[in-house]
Amino acid sequence: MRLSVPDDSLFGSANLPYGVYSRPGTAPRVATRYGDHVVDLALLLGDDVFAAPSLNPFMAQGHERWAAVRAALTDALAGDVPPEAVHPLADVTLHLPFEVADYVDFFASEHHAANLGRLFRPDNPEPLLPNWKHLPVGYHGRSASIVVSGTDVVRPHGQRKAPGDPAPVFGPSVRLDIEAELGFVVGTGNPMGEPIPVADAESHLFGVVLFNDWSARDIQAWEYVPLGPNLGKSFASTVSAWVVPLLALTGAKVPTPVQEPAVLPYLALDEPWGLDVGLEIEWNGEVVSRPPYSAMYWSPAQMLAHLTVNGAPTRTGDLFASGTVSGPSKGERGAFIELTWGGAEPVTVAGEVRTFLEDGDEVVIRASAPGVGGGRIGFGEARGRVVAGEWTGG
Repeated sequence: MRLSVPDDSLFGSANLPYGVYSRPGTAPRVATRYGDHVVDLALLLGDDVFAAPSLNPFMAQGHERWAAVRAALTDALAGDVPPEAVHPLADVTLHLPFEVADYVDFFASEHHAANLGRLFRPDNPEPLLPNWKHLPVGYHGRSASIVVSGTDVVRPHGQRKAPGDPAPVFGPSVRLDIEAELGFVVGTGNPMGEPIPVADAESHLFGVVLFNDWSARDIQAWEYVPLGPNLGKSFASTVSAWVVPLLALTGAKVPTPVQEPAVLPYLALDEPWGLDVGLEIEWNGEVVSRPPYSAMYWSPAQMLAHLTVNGAPTRTGDLFASGTVSGPSKGERGAFIELTWGGAEPVTVAGEVRTFLEDGDEVVIRASAPGVGGGRIGFGEARGRVVAGEWTGG
């Protein structure tokens, strides 16, 4: 059968993302999305590596193999496709597309970092900390709490202490937030003690997902000094079900903002590259912000080079996220703590006043980027709904 896809589809031949799907009574398998068709790659290409329940075995085969499969996939979809390989998107269940090995979250937006500096250190004339423009700041997160789009997010419990409280209290977070980010999936890693040079990063990076780093700001504020984020972040992070190959994003590459002062040699590229990805944050059905990834200060290649420069190994399925994507204007802020200025400037969402997330609220992050040859390619969505949590620890 011949598959037809509208010319303006975000999932045409310029995209061809990878995901994992199942149907009732079947085990998860690898597929691509072509328009609103989910196409089984083991059946289309006759390769059992795609009969696996995750992308990890394929990603581990390396960059040359990724390029060869992309070319073969493009050719196969242009011809007759076995009918048994094709399923309507609405008829399948999408799963976490890869097994997450390790997870690191960065802090790569100057606008986001400066906004938080102004919120948390209002008396300091310099909103950025001294190290911020010298290295991509990050922290190690909890990979087991990364979930696929559509998974409910249980409101976390923990310690919190407001400035006027005499002592900390325990209970559900009352300042639950989101962070709209991109996540970068490592296809092939590096041995311990052998850092990845910044110029080689692209050969290790398989693809890109949408990423929502759900954040309990009250738990985070009380715990993060002196060691950084922990329980305020580790309860859930949402990723999109489709991994857009980095090979599909060559038309979206743009220069990073000017990096001054000059970076150290291990972070230096002749042309540091970012991505022209436009994100959109929908809160209870209403778009509240459109953050531009092109404004991010640190590039994906610099983040990976910094992650490994101390000799740390990476593995197939490692994930690192960019940190909140924010632009210079209020309508481009990628976290609600920025959008509502710490709760001091509430916003009206679908007719209701909001500062932070309430039970039943749903957040959807979407994004698109320029495709090779014109048009745009999509990332799907990272969707999550907040549900009440009940602590049963005794």
